[in-house]
Amino acid sequence: MTPLLESQLLTNRRHFFGKTATGLGIPALAHLLTSQAPASEDRVLEAARTIAPKAKRVVYLFQNGAPSHLELFDHKPKLAELNGKPVPASYMEGKRFSTMSAAADKRRLLNSIEPFGKHGQSGATVSALMPYTAKVADDLCFIKSMHTDQVNHAPAINFFLSGFQLPSRPTVGSWLSYGLGSMNENLPTFVVMTSVTKGTSCGQIFYDSYWSSGFLPSRHQGVKLRAGASPVLYLNNPKGIDASLRRRMLDGIASLNEERHTAVGDPEIQTRIAQYEMAYRMQTSVPELADISGESKSTLDLYGPQVHEPGTFARNCLLARRLLERGTRYIQLMHAGWDQHNSLTTELYNQCRDTDQPSAALVQDLKQRGLLDDTLVIWGGEFGRTPFLQGTMENRKRWGRDHHPYAFTIWMAGGGIKPGITHGASDDIGFNAVEDKVHVHDFQATLLHLLGLDHEKLTYKFQGRHYRLTDVHGHVVKPILA
Repeated sequence: MTPLLESQLLTNRRHFFGKTATGLGIPALAHLLTSQAPASEDRVLEAARTIAPKAKRVVYLFQNGAPSHLELFDHKPKLAELNGKPVPASYMEGKRFSTMSAAADKRRLLNSIEPFGKHGQSGATVSALMPYTAKVADDLCFIKSMHTDQVNHAPAINFFLSGFQLPSRPTVGSWLSYGLGSMNENLPTFVVMTSVTKGTSCGQIFYDSYWSSGFLPSRHQGVKLRAGASPVLYLNNPKGIDASLRRRMLDGIASLNEERHTAVGDPEIQTRIAQYEMAYRMQTSVPELADISGESKSTLDLYGPQVHEPGTFARNCLLARRLLERGTRYIQLMHAGWDQHNSLTTELYNQCRDTDQPSAALVQDLKQRGLLDDTLVIWGGEFGRTPFLQGTMENRKRWGRDHHPYAFTIWMAGGGIKPGITHGASDDIGFNAVEDKVHVHDFQATLLHLLGLDHEKLTYKFQGRHYRLTDVHGHVVKPILA
């Protein structure tokens, strides 16, 4: 007789139930934990929503590649005095830069390439490169003391959008979707659109991690809208499939998915059901959204000539306003090409031409429609650019600046932000943030606060730990709140 068969024959009733008790208990425990999870999540969200919201929606005009604060918003007369001279050693101590800085010509300081002026009643300093932004300066809050921990593009963008440098965490839009939910069941809560200046030599790659839901349920992931007649892939019905047949198909699939969910309790199954339903509703809502033929000539002119070209930053800004009107919670417009290592005197002009007018137009358009008060608009990149030159002083056509995490500028408008102010400052050459410093986690905490969410209480338990957007850091920047 084999040992296995002998063991089976000798097993008594008490031994059998003792051996199987653990196995029977695991499904029961799993069921209890699954049934309790939604209640636990509701308690977390209820605790996080204890702040009176100032904004309902966000549009983030993210400028991939890092615009130069010294060329656009942070005027430093001292740079004109020291132009061409090496950076004083005291500024460089303990600093790290990208490896490209090693080739900088003795790290000579470089003055801004265009003049600055003071604009509006606020007297905001804005470069001649940004004439349209200058016109709306009194609606903006410039934060000139931003600083970050990251020195290269992808980690720095991930850090700004998810609070972590590696592509594994939920991004801002996903946290807002999780924390606040949808305002329009016919459109995604979190929408992404991308654009690149034509002919640029320094475009950045748009990684999916920039709109990822990370460990949050995937229903909170950003939906990317493409340029052209079909903004969402595979949304249209195939030939021979009409709306009624599609409806019956989805009902059948939903029924099977519900049975599976009842059997295994996987929350991603409910996400799939919701995504099928969203896609069905978007078959009507998305084509209507993308059709701008009903916009007035004055509105189209406001955004500039590129508004007529699908896929441009100007068109995306107009579509963003249309999404905001229809109740989309968070819109992330990402425009690449700002990485001016050797193109300050050439491609920077193109970047400003393509983004300046549409950005200002969006603020104006929202304001005249009564939407700016409860819509938060954000403009900025992942870090700034060095005060010193990358290249040689003699070759002006190849002037550039390297990555700079120690001081840079972003601006915000609407949605509970105090207008017409400048917060914080960098030093006399724009090297370090020195006054009212704002870290990336502070910025994130403030963003959530404006939407009525406590950044310390908006958490999600994953692999035994309660995670949040701001990790274990961040303070609300109260002086900029209206």
